[in-house]
Amino acid sequence: RHRYEVNPEYVDLLEKKGLLFSGVSPDKVLMEFMELPNHKYFVATQAHPEFKSRPMKPAPLFNGLIKAAKS
Repeated sequence: RHRYEVNPEYVDLLEKKGLLFSGVSPDKVLMEFMELPNHKYFVATQAHPEFKSRPMKPAPLFNGLIKAAKS
């Protein structure tokens, strides 16, 4: 696993520039999910949806990517 994190000192600046932190850790310290709302499909996560995704039951994150690519 990695040790990459968003530096909390930059969260306000990044949000002002349009980045949306749509998921945070329970203690509100780590930014877990981020999105660019005005982009067709830009999602980044610290989570690992691939661990629970299956060919006939993909994780919603992957379904969203496929739908965005098809449109």
